[in-house]
Amino acid sequence: MTRHKTPWLLIGEKTPAFDEDNWELYDTSKDWSQANNLAKQMPEKLHELQRLWLIEATRYNVLPLDDRLAERINSDTAGRPVLIKGKSQILFGSIGRLSENSVLNLKNKSHSVTAVIDVPKTGAEGVIIAQGGNIGGWSLYAKGGKLKYCYNLLGIQQFYAESSSPLPTGEHQVRMEFAYAGGGLGKGGTVSLFVDGKKVGEGKVGATAAMVFSADDGCDVGEDSGSPVSPDYRSRGNHFNGVIKGVQLAIAEDAVSVDHLVSPEEAVHLAMARQ
Repeated sequence: MTRHKTPWLLIGEKTPAFDEDNWELYDTSKDWSQANNLAKQMPEKLHELQRLWLIEATRYNVLPLDDRLAERINSDTAGRPVLIKGKSQILFGSIGRLSENSVLNLKNKSHSVTAVIDVPKTGAEGVIIAQGGNIGGWSLYAKGGKLKYCYNLLGIQQFYAESSSPLPTGEHQVRMEFAYAGGGLGKGGTVSLFVDGKKVGEGKVGATAAMVFSADDGCDVGEDSGSPVSPDYRSRGNHFNGVIKGVQLAIAEDAVSVDHLVSPEEAVHLAMARQ
């Protein structure tokens, strides 16, 4: 065996070349806890097993070895095609359980999330859109009538932005703009909240998930159907209590708006042109 890298460290760890790995040898029939390394005492046996490993790896198509785990997870760094064409995506109410490869990649870049919603007379409450879960993700939702955004950093820390006043009754366009700090992967940024083009709140995000949010918690519109991204709501009963007419996710130039508004007609026209 050899310890090539730490499996749970996705980025930042300096790993040796495979040819420079330090191989260890154990007699597991007697030393099942691998306490006594026999590599120096039995170099010929070690060489024999290393050669056998390469033969079997070749036979079962293990080679070539590639330890760029984190880079291969993120479609941007891997250069892998994704299911989303263009720099924006429109989602509608009640759509959910979308995997990360089915959603526009918002990681490591500035982006925006814009939704057209209808707020009931009782006041807004519940999730407008969420991606990920309690071990990492983001959520745009209403809490106590106010628009709120939560960025969950790998389940370690949550960052928030909240509107200064409750959302009025009726139809409104709510928007979150994330200004990425840049300077590499997993950096933080500034979150700004808008209602009908008017800025209503701001918050700081110290750091972000560089590669993946969750293996099984997807993206939902109108609820957070998996483990909750934000501790502000539970895993059940977090549906938005109004109507969600559509949500746009956008990056690059599609996320830039001088008046912080999105034309629903133009957004739908652009989405249809990409079909």
